[in-house]
Amino acid sequence: MADFKERKPRAFDDIRTLPDIIEMLKTQFHSKKLNIKYSIDRMEARINEYLEDNTVMLVTDQEYTPEDTITVYGLLDKYFEIDLKVVETRGPGYFRCRIVSMRKASRGRRDLRFKVSPEKVIATNFKISKHTIDITNFTIPTSIKVIIEQFQSQQARLADIFKVDVFQPGDPIIERVKKTQKTVYVADFSNPDSLAPENDNFIDLRDFLGDEAGLYLKKGVERGYKSLIISPVTYITQSEQPIPFAYIQAISKKETLPIDKVLEIKELGFALMDRIRDANTLMVPVHQQIMDISLGGAKLLLSDENLKKYVIHSKGFVFDIVFKLQAPITIYGEIKFTFNDSAGNLYVGVDFAGNSSRKDEMKRFYSIIKPMEIEYKNRLIKEMKQKNR
Repeated sequence: MADFKERKPRAFDDIRTLPDIIEMLKTQFHSKKLNIKYSIDRMEARINEYLEDNTVMLVTDQEYTPEDTITVYGLLDKYFEIDLKVVETRGPGYFRCRIVSMRKASRGRRDLRFKVSPEKVIATNFKISKHTIDITNFTIPTSIKVIIEQFQSQQARLADIFKVDVFQPGDPIIERVKKTQKTVYVADFSNPDSLAPENDNFIDLRDFLGDEAGLYLKKGVERGYKSLIISPVTYITQSEQPIPFAYIQAISKKETLPIDKVLEIKELGFALMDRIRDANTLMVPVHQQIMDISLGGAKLLLSDENLKKYVIHSKGFVFDIVFKLQAPITIYGEIKFTFNDSAGNLYVGVDFAGNSSRKDEMKRFYSIIKPMEIEYKNRLIKEMKQKNR
């Protein structure tokens, strides 16, 4: 059996009673086939007998060897799943089962999913983060910490005290910078007006410090501070989600720092972010197979060892979809599920959660996929008509 891991569980409701489930199967799936969940190639199954003790006889592929539970699924007005407990194995691919439960999706599938061949479309140019930056647990990979330390050393000349560090709990002002993603700027510790913000991009230290504002300035003067800048560094993930994870702090003891210095430090923060993102991004330009696709997602078959190593620990990745005779379409795929087959291949289901900055990228994707979807629907209708003759 495949090692299946669901990242984004489907929302279910409308759990039916046992008589309801049996009645639905008898009336709606008398001649229809079900599918076995977690099977690689959408293995089909059929219930061919309903026994008096409310167990059922399930027929499927003779090579199929389940554990003690089989989950089958199908589609009526919405997707549904039924859990079956294997009571007895009557023969190869032939099982007596007890119905345990049924779940029905809260909403229908957004888009029609259909199979595609490598001759028509492939996936390539994968960009994936090597490490996950977890700010909730203050988990920063060692390789990124090294980059931060090198950056601090290279830019130390910018101020008497120059510091680049990841956000840690303890300092209320640093925590405020992390929460608001705004900059602290005290132009002159001897001037109380310096606590006022330049604009909405700066923290209002008068409001934040309240009655302790005067004490804060006094302590700064006692330490020999002339000016202070604390600017956040925000990491942008492959899915374009911002993660506030570090800050740059510059303290001058010799002279006041002008607003131009704030802008310079902000630019340095962008440069640091780019350096970290480049170092944390793995580029894998291999061709991988797309098993099926829809307007909203796809299932990929990954065989490249380097790619599999990082995908399994990732929330998602950027990749190119290349249709035959078309320019690549860059898109972000959020991982919904993963599973491995016996050959070591990794199957990955993704939701299309974003796209590159290329103009009209998704519009072009829809213009290609929509005719393919219509062609697939027409083929299904034709096959159903032929079966009913």
